[in-house]
Amino acid sequence: MSDKKIKVTLVKSIIGTKQDHRATVRGLGLRKLNSSAELLDTPAIRGMIHKVQYLVKVEG
Repeated sequence: MSDKKIKVTLVKSIIGTKQDHRATVRGLGLRKLNSSAELLDTPAIRGMIHKVQYLVKVEG
């Protein structure tokens, strides 16, 4: 499971969101709108994505 990768893209602005949600987005390696990051598919990353699922899009 840890060798699989998932692509995460920031599709909604973090303006007006909670401070800890902003920190989670930064922790995922996303900076600007429409920026993407390829991350390992681990339970920790899945939890971060679940927390900010209304801001991001996940592929494969």
